[in-house]
Amino acid sequence: QVQLVESGGGLVQAGGSLRLSCAASGRTFSMYAMGWFRRAPGKEREWVAAVGWNGGSTYYADSVKGRFTISRDTAKNTWYLQMNSLKPEDTAVYYCAAGRWPGRDRLSKGDIYDYWGQGTQVTVSS
Repeated sequence: QVQLVESGGGLVQAGGSLRLSCAASGRTFSMYAMGWFRRAPGKEREWVAAVGWNGGSTYYADSVKGRFTISRDTAKNTWYLQMNSLKPEDTAVYYCAAGRWPGRDRLSKGDIYDYWGQGTQVTVSS
């Protein structure tokens, strides 16, 4: 049984930083894409970033480019989202996800991800 467990959310002031972790168990992830999504109150789920498990290539939504960094540790079966220069509009529940590599153009599509974490709250105060 595959499980993804997020950690690292919390309350931070604008301009601050947080690092989210997603620890996976239950399978190997060769040829997978690992992603982060978020859902703000009253808004649709939004793709944030993705990383290829094998090569480590990274991809970002324009809204977080230059502020967030996604990475993975294959030895620990874990991937991370380092969030710097946080803004109040980054407030959301953040979810990690994993799915078979779909090609670069489909990384932002939620339906390509087979496994999801339970979510962790990130709140940025102004």
